[in-house]
Amino acid sequence: MGERGRLRLHPGETPALAPSAEELLRRVAAGDEAAFSSLYDLVAGPVLGLVTRVLRNHAQAEEVAQEVLVEVWRKAARYVPERGSALSWVLTIAHRRAVDRVRSHQAVLDREDRAGRMDVRRPFDEVTESTLAGLDQQRVRQCLSALTELQRESIVLAYYNGYTYPEVAEVLKVAPGTVKTRIRDGLIRLRDCLGVDR
Repeated sequence: MGERGRLRLHPGETPALAPSAEELLRRVAAGDEAAFSSLYDLVAGPVLGLVTRVLRNHAQAEEVAQEVLVEVWRKAARYVPERGSALSWVLTIAHRRAVDRVRSHQAVLDREDRAGRMDVRRPFDEVTESTLAGLDQQRVRQCLSALTELQRESIVLAYYNGYTYPEVAEVLKVAPGTVKTRIRDGLIRLRDCLGVDR
């Protein structure tokens, strides 16, 4: 933090209490750069920790954390204190950004996978197999889209991203037992949608 973020006291003055994150966010909404510097110091650690747990890649996590803090600066006026603490608001933005990055990365992998299968010189059997695999993936995506958002997020994190139940619970901020229930119910709905025998 630079000079602008430090409190200057005159002789005989007692230091004031540090402003809360809510107060800092209110000042940031008014364009106060010094308040943003203080808010940054307050929330950067928790933001980076959450994003790192979701992405599991420190370099990407640092990049996303910076994007989150820029978004906090730009959207500070949208914070509504009655809906929760300032830190919760910031961490919600961080979680959403991190999950978006995971989805974006998965979309790139899917596109590369599809592009790799488009080689028209492959023998007929490979083309048939690839087409059937693509249809299966399409059915799975359709069935996933029929789940609730919480079921879908839990299953994607656990089965596509390799997270353990406790890790999924931590990312989604719910109890591990709730995650198990969501995943179990979601898998039952997927099985029924795909027509898989029990």
